[in-house]
Amino acid sequence: MAVSGALLVAGTTSDAGKSVLAAGICRWLARSGVAVAPFKAQNMSNNSFVTPEGGEIGRAQALQAFACGLEPSVRFNPVLLKPGSDRSSQVVVLGKAVGTVSALSYRARKAELMDVVLDTLAGLRAGYDVVVCEGAGSPAEINLRATDIANMGLARAAGLPVLVVGDIDRGGVFAHLFGTLALLDAADQALLSGFVINKFRGDPALLEPGLAQLKALTGRDVLGVLPWREELWLDAEDSLSYAADGVVGRPSPPVGADWLRVAAVRLPRVSNATDVEALAAEPGVSVRFTTSPVGLADADLVVLPGSKSTVADLAWLRSTGLADAVVAHARAGKPVVGICGGFQMLGRVIDDRVESGDGVVPGLGLLDVEVEFAESKTLGRPAGTAFGCPATGYEIHHGRVRRSGDEPLVALPDGTGEGAVAGPVLGTHWHGLLENDGVRRAVLRWAATLAGRSFTPGEVSFGAVRAAQVDLLGDLVADHLDTAALRRLIESGAPGGLPFVPPGAP
Repeated sequence: MAVSGALLVAGTTSDAGKSVLAAGICRWLARSGVAVAPFKAQNMSNNSFVTPEGGEIGRAQALQAFACGLEPSVRFNPVLLKPGSDRSSQVVVLGKAVGTVSALSYRARKAELMDVVLDTLAGLRAGYDVVVCEGAGSPAEINLRATDIANMGLARAAGLPVLVVGDIDRGGVFAHLFGTLALLDAADQALLSGFVINKFRGDPALLEPGLAQLKALTGRDVLGVLPWREELWLDAEDSLSYAADGVVGRPSPPVGADWLRVAAVRLPRVSNATDVEALAAEPGVSVRFTTSPVGLADADLVVLPGSKSTVADLAWLRSTGLADAVVAHARAGKPVVGICGGFQMLGRVIDDRVESGDGVVPGLGLLDVEVEFAESKTLGRPAGTAFGCPATGYEIHHGRVRRSGDEPLVALPDGTGEGAVAGPVLGTHWHGLLENDGVRRAVLRWAATLAGRSFTPGEVSFGAVRAAQVDLLGDLVADHLDTAALRRLIESGAPGGLPFVPPGAP
């Protein structure tokens, strides 16, 4: 395969399947012996990961790096936007937070960020045979096209052929695919080289007339139809990607007599909601997101996940009655786990003059911990021991523990500790802690004992579960896409002579 080949995977909507298709293409190429790297110019997500060099990128790009057989790098996601409210986001450039912007003020920074994006992509193309790029949102967001750096703006600047994926499970996929193309100007349309349909259930023969008509209308082929696969659920881009009823994963029957029921609070600005996925991978563990106190009523274990706006989400917790429900759950001797922002909420005091500017705010008082927010963000990939088991994780937070009167959860190599444990409540700043198999099983035994459940953890390797899912993505690409056509696009770019479809951009 030619050096410096590249491709952009765009989508008709958010959550159409861009991330998983890009990961599948990465896995397919890597298994073919191709040196491949992922790239997303700009991601907007509060689900992030810390790279070995100590930078922050979107979790989707960390998964795609895994699919390539690479360690995550800040080069794979040079611009990350982390929404702190409906109108503002923290901007992370090459792994480091550089400030907060509004939707309007961000536009003024796009030109300088495009330079960063193009320089980073050029460096990756010089170092790898292929770079698989992922777009953001939809390429037909005509209100944003003039300053776009992630979709057709990137494709035009870097000469990338573009595949557009549509989610047929949402309905209207042919209109989505046709309309996306028809809202692009002629130069953008010249790069849109084909379509992929995602999440199809049923007999593919039923789609054939529509595929033929789409080709006749657009002059572009559908390169494949990816089937719905129940097993694909890990590493969702955001918590709204989970099932409509809030269920995480595909719960399998328990090993012992009882199920263990986990209620995870879906905070308005939840970050790294994926922390609970490791629990959901265990047999007999039912994990469900909730936004109301009734969702905690029959829970054995309550989880408060991370938050991009800890103080604001704590206020929401109180206004909804969830705060009282969490406290009552713990006061009844039932287990509560707080992760990062959720950990901070469980303490006595949050002193935040940085993120919210609200100053001293009382926490839920379930842990004897005081947290103070710092201007600089803590980013790291620490290691230690928890419940007698080796433990690793990653940290992304402004809040720092300035005082703790509780026993630490994690013992660190330098003799200090991290997190806190007090009776039925434990908290940690470490994301990914529950991905450690021994730690996760110990937490589940601890929670089951407190909840009075006859529960036995399984022997699940979470790393193997993730690897199997990425391999399945590679299999779907190999088995259901026209890989010869895909290779031609990567090697030679967009084919010439693709027809213009009116009306084009306004």
